[in-house]
Amino acid sequence: MYRLVFSQVLRRLDAEAVHHLTVRALTLLSVLPLVKRLLHKALAPHDPALRVSAFGVHFPGPLGLAAGFDKDAACAEGAAALGFGHVEVGTITAHGQPGNPRPRLFRLVGERAVINRMGFNNAGAAAAARRLRRVRGVPVVVGVNIGKTKVVPESGATADYVASARRLAPLADYLVVNVSSPNTPGLRDLQAVSLLRPLLTAVKEVADGTPRRTPLLVKIAPDLADEDVDAVADLALELGLDGVIATNTTIRHGGETGGLSGRPLKGRSLEVLRRLRARVGDRITLVSVGGVEDVDDVWERLLAGATLVQGYTGWVYGGPLWASTIHRQLSRRVRRHGFTSITEVIGRTAPQARTAPEARTAPEARTAPGAGTAPGATR
Repeated sequence: MYRLVFSQVLRRLDAEAVHHLTVRALTLLSVLPLVKRLLHKALAPHDPALRVSAFGVHFPGPLGLAAGFDKDAACAEGAAALGFGHVEVGTITAHGQPGNPRPRLFRLVGERAVINRMGFNNAGAAAAARRLRRVRGVPVVVGVNIGKTKVVPESGATADYVASARRLAPLADYLVVNVSSPNTPGLRDLQAVSLLRPLLTAVKEVADGTPRRTPLLVKIAPDLADEDVDAVADLALELGLDGVIATNTTIRHGGETGGLSGRPLKGRSLEVLRRLRARVGDRITLVSVGGVEDVDDVWERLLAGATLVQGYTGWVYGGPLWASTIHRQLSRRVRRHGFTSITEVIGRTAPQARTAPEARTAPEARTAPGAGTAPGATR
């Protein structure tokens, strides 16, 4: 049914207009307690075999919604009710900003891809913090992805990220430093280790200082050279980060200016994941995103060493039940292969890690905020 609606109606409408309509619908769902709970009971992953613990947080299933959809932390509960195991909100900047001029979101239907040059359009960290303080009516793991305000120069980037972290880290189940979007001028330059080290060190100090210590991850681009991927991996271990998210969108395409996501990114995203796993082993959490379309893609990422997997463009083309369907298929596949838990799948085809700096001991597992629990109150 969704394929028919998409081919006959949605693909003919402006992509950003459809995005905003979807966000509004899920925001409405997020404030309707009975409907939200009924959908969550029917569609969210409840199979114990799918549970995953990563950087001290419990996830009901490995597949989550990538950053970029819920830019203002408005509809995480609605997305969770449709079957996502976690929702990463943002990218959020310290100061609100309108983003780049329209049009700035384009579908490539034949390639099952999307190009965006949104430019971190969001209402800012203060507005997001107000939403994140709301009591959650259904259990949902919420990651918060932060980026640099466009008007802030490179010299002020660290202070800008720290300002966002101070507002948002205490309210997040995990925090992500995004230095890999192609749509903010100069942002990807921050992936250079010489610039990234002081930035991550400063943000980590904030995250470590929250009442329950907020896990910190960094999100990298697929366009990094292999040696730069290794350098970021080594830095993550050196600083004691909790994980790396690989990858953001790519600028290596021949379409509109902006970052390309979806099927064409699949191969490089998997290459970066395998390289990271070979470098760090299981010493930190790897989150794989980019070109994830179906259960086979999720399974392949888990085998290659990802503890968590994220999607966004796959949801655009797969429809509202996409995440729920994949989690049900994962449940069946785990049992068909004779496993009792999906954690037995993680890294089974990954090579042994090469020599790299030692990581710190992982924190004890914590439970994500549950039904009727204030965000950030328990983990």
